[in-house]
Amino acid sequence: MSSTFHGLETSLRGLRTHQSALNTTGHNISNASTPGYSRQRVNFSQTEPFPSPGRNRAEIPGQIGTGVEAGTVQRVRESFLDMQFRNENTKTGYWSSRSEALQKMEEIMNEPSDYGLGKTMDRFWQSLQDLAVNPENSGARSVVRERGIALAETFNYLSTSLNSIRDDFKTQIDVTTKEINSIAEQINAINKQIGEIEPHGYLPNDLYDKRDGLVDRLSELANVKVSTIGSGGHSLDIAEGKYTIELMDQSGNPIGKLVDGASLTSNVLSINDSDGNGELDQFSLGGTNGGIDQLGQGKLKGLLESYGYETGGSVSGIYPDMLANLDEMAYRFAEAFNTQHKAGKDLDGADGGNFFAFSSAVDGTTFAGAASEITLDANITGTDGLAHIAASMDGNSGDGSNALNLADVKDETLAFGTGNTTFQSYFEGVIGEMAVDAQQANRLVDNSNTLKQSVEERRQSVSGVSLDEEMTKMMQFQHAYNAAARNITSIDEMLDRIINGMGRVGR
Repeated sequence: MSSTFHGLETSLRGLRTHQSALNTTGHNISNASTPGYSRQRVNFSQTEPFPSPGRNRAEIPGQIGTGVEAGTVQRVRESFLDMQFRNENTKTGYWSSRSEALQKMEEIMNEPSDYGLGKTMDRFWQSLQDLAVNPENSGARSVVRERGIALAETFNYLSTSLNSIRDDFKTQIDVTTKEINSIAEQINAINKQIGEIEPHGYLPNDLYDKRDGLVDRLSELANVKVSTIGSGGHSLDIAEGKYTIELMDQSGNPIGKLVDGASLTSNVLSINDSDGNGELDQFSLGGTNGGIDQLGQGKLKGLLESYGYETGGSVSGIYPDMLANLDEMAYRFAEAFNTQHKAGKDLDGADGGNFFAFSSAVDGTTFAGAASEITLDANITGTDGLAHIAASMDGNSGDGSNALNLADVKDETLAFGTGNTTFQSYFEGVIGEMAVDAQQANRLVDNSNTLKQSVEERRQSVSGVSLDEEMTKMMQFQHAYNAAARNITSIDEMLDRIINGMGRVGR
């Protein structure tokens, strides 16, 4: 049979267990505003029943309960929601970086406006039409020259500004890569701590939260996959183990390990210029090399696509493509304009020369640097340069027909790399494509942010601390604690009757 003091021990366990639950509830309330904190709960479990031998079958245990005990203190977390959140976070990081890059480009190109390349071109064409009306007027000639200088300087400004922003993206790529490596090192350090604690049967909940916060941040920077490896020893079944984090490609296939939970090591990710030509073309991770185009989405990939990288012998990206378009526009325009200018006669009746020139040699195949190097020819900018503007076709100083022909260059069909089209149409196409890309990036940023926020709300509904819910639990545990205390008092009164009241009958 059970001990006389059996009820006291049962109630004492109730006191201790609910006190532990109250302490955990207080911990949750204290961390209600702590970023990344997951609410915790005490897992209650019944203690082993007291075996009460029977008279005839002494080996058969009875079912006299012995109370409750506080088991593990477990954080409340749903891994499926974590995975969904990180997937959307990866998309948000990627599209946000592209959107930012395109927004900066739109600010530089500044189209349509009174200060962009399009308006500057229009003013230049208009000055040529004015010159056709008054070909001998020095004021009209001066306006043409000044408009030409403004046009060349606009090309120079756009090219220089785009290259400057591109250099900033290179810096951001370096910073982002270092951040990825730093996070990987921190996660590996936490893995080591978890690997030392879990085998003893403990649950390091605060370390779990810190590690998941780092993984959330990492998922914004790169496309990663998380898998777990048990710590062994006497680890509990609900222990979360050590994380192995793999970098994924566009198709969701692993291309290298950032963190290896089995060996407790982290690998360094680097973005390299393997052939030394100044263009990024390769990533390296733990001895594995591959093309940058293999990398999956994330902020790093968005930055790389903005800065541009080499694949298949050519460099592509948001900024390299725009710079290449500007260079080709500047070269084709200068070439066509100079050809028409040479066909005319200047104020003295001499054959016209080049109107535009390049301050250094420009490759006529790639056109690299044309936009940054375009300038007016020295014959036009010289002291008698106004007279060298070839406005006439027949050599008559009063003839302005070639000025009209020069103004018509904007509608002349030129052989661009994408096909034959006019300068104006090509420019409009470039600006239109930029606008469409920016609109798409902004739309997908909004979409991914909306989905991420939706998943985060669901995740917080599971893992976040609800003060109303915690207050309800606090009252529940408080009443249970009070009831256990009252039970001890009742048993104490019973024992008092037995000890102090029995044997006095008849006295």
